[in-house]
Amino acid sequence: MKITVLTLFPEMFSALDESILGRAKREGKLQLEAVNIRDYSEDKHLKCDDYPFGGGAGMVMTPQPIGSAIEAVDRGHGAHRIYLSPKGRPLTQERVVKLSEEEHLVLLCGHYEGVDQRAIDLFIDEELSIGDYVLTGGELPAMVLIDAVTRYLDGVLSPESLVQESFSEGLLEYPHYTRPVEYRGLAVPEVLRSGNHAEIDKWRREKALEITRKNRPDLLKPE
Repeated sequence: MKITVLTLFPEMFSALDESILGRAKREGKLQLEAVNIRDYSEDKHLKCDDYPFGGGAGMVMTPQPIGSAIEAVDRGHGAHRIYLSPKGRPLTQERVVKLSEEEHLVLLCGHYEGVDQRAIDLFIDEELSIGDYVLTGGELPAMVLIDAVTRYLDGVLSPESLVQESFSEGLLEYPHYTRPVEYRGLAVPEVLRSGNHAEIDKWRREKALEITRKNRPDLLKPE
């Protein structure tokens, strides 16, 4: 998969050279490109923002550099283009799986008060949000999306790792334990040391339901 990120701060994406994503890049499973929007500005000072029409606080990213950058990296509109925005629809695990099937994603990172609506209307296929809060820019949401999607690319993780995890069955994940058996007075549940896989599966299911009821009751279907 190829992911092209359009940003005013491409150096931020060096963080994705580490860990599992870094390995996916080195093995050729993920091709990640961070493109500086400023390089496409036609302003003599490479300006990419201006005051909003109608007044208001902050600045707005102008449409020309964004449009030119998108047309340069995706000339024939073969990619799926996403704008990371708090007013987008929520990024869910189901959507992540679908996005992992795309060959090329173009991610637009806004900044300041956002981007000129015309850039969205003309060049963007979908707006996505990672949560009901506002950040200083779209770079961190883009990294979240890249991380989530990369996990589903062939060969990045073992298939088993993607089966029993949060949201895979509409529930949050059960607790995990490893050595030592006891730590600061807390012991690993005996059932997990029993070797009885039927009982272990039952315990894990019960704990998943318990945690989901407590933290995300909205995920449970009415009985």
